[in-house]
Amino acid sequence: MARARFEEPPASVRLSNGTLAHVVRSAYAGGWELAVDGTPQSHVDLDDPTHLHFEYVARMGAVIDQLRMPRQPLTAVHLGAGAMTLPRYVDATRPGSRQQVIELEPALVELVRNELPLPRGASIRVRIGDAREGLGRLPAALVGNVDLLISDVFAGSQTPAHLTTVEFYTAAERLLAPEGVLLVNVADGAGLAFARRQIATVRAVFPHVLVLAEVQVLKGRRFGNLVIAASPSALPDQWLPRLMAAGPHPAKVAQGAELDELVRGSRVATDADSTPSPKPADSVFQR
Repeated sequence: MARARFEEPPASVRLSNGTLAHVVRSAYAGGWELAVDGTPQSHVDLDDPTHLHFEYVARMGAVIDQLRMPRQPLTAVHLGAGAMTLPRYVDATRPGSRQQVIELEPALVELVRNELPLPRGASIRVRIGDAREGLGRLPAALVGNVDLLISDVFAGSQTPAHLTTVEFYTAAERLLAPEGVLLVNVADGAGLAFARRQIATVRAVFPHVLVLAEVQVLKGRRFGNLVIAASPSALPDQWLPRLMAAGPHPAKVAQGAELDELVRGSRVATDADSTPSPKPADSVFQR
């Protein structure tokens, strides 16, 4: 695999909203990091695409590992490209997978392609456009046939409001195969008001939902990422030990009655009243 072509100062581009995206060497985990306006968005290890440094991404990887049979190719759709960490992971662990990526910012895609080239031969097609609008423009053959749909879209440090609603998740559900899985990255802090509402909204569309997060995040004691996993079909109980052990810190997996209690009193988000995710304090990204 080709190594990134990187020169000082860091390679960077200005995005359409005025923010600055740049690629730098990771000082903490090896490999490379993509940051947008100072917010870390992705970590990529070109020598080992199975190295998932960010905790929530590792939790997503643990779910992906349980889909279908090991090494079996997947049909995957990724909303939000970042540095394409998970498309690289799927390509490495599920050779022959067919993947579609929808990304709003062409300059970001070009930066990543130049500085962090994708593996040769990977079947990863990148489509430029809004994630929600892009769902409706995907090939008709994908409807009802997607094994994995990932929603991990951020404008700077916030998820746009129109990607948090029951209408959005309804459109996403139409793509999934009967045993397909939707993974949603939700960032929230004290009290989890936004995350609770997101869980309630996903549960309004999908009959089977579980949530993975570090224990203190799930208790609403600190800002962090929660991963919602949802499917039209039951999520197998045998997944739970592996999911709970995933990531650098053991995850808490919440489902069933625990989620009932977590979302009690939370309203389903609609296009008429949705909000973006809360903006984290700058201190969240200090190391």
